[in-house]
Amino acid sequence: MSKIEIEHLLEEHGIKATANRLLVAEALDQAKRPLSMMELEDSIGSIDKSGIFRCLSIFKEHHLIHSIEDVEGTRYELCLSHDAAHDEDTHVHFYCEECHRTFCLDNIHIPPVSLPEGYDARTANYLLKGICPECSGYHPV
Repeated sequence: MSKIEIEHLLEEHGIKATANRLLVAEALDQAKRPLSMMELEDSIGSIDKSGIFRCLSIFKEHHLIHSIEDVEGTRYELCLSHDAAHDEDTHVHFYCEECHRTFCLDNIHIPPVSLPEGYDARTANYLLKGICPECSGYHPV
């Protein structure tokens, strides 16, 4: 996404586009996969951990990011829905047991689940574990 598109995405979610917020959102967008806090720090370099955490907290409050729990801890990715109140961007994630990266499987949506009466689901994580194509040596024909 361009800087203007990222600014627009922030606005759609009711978030003021500050310099730090733009940097964090750009880093998440450019990664093309969920990042840990340490990976975000490494990729940005100019914002300390507390600054990144503040941005992520605001993003989470406004439904601009998803947080994914994998075996390594929490990772973050941009939510590409265009409505802060409704998330149409829920999808499956894949954790590679070789390279320890988590990937978005954007075209595989989390299946609907019928919950018993009284339960109110707010978020869902759907994580598959195995070996990614790069680590398995898979080369499509």
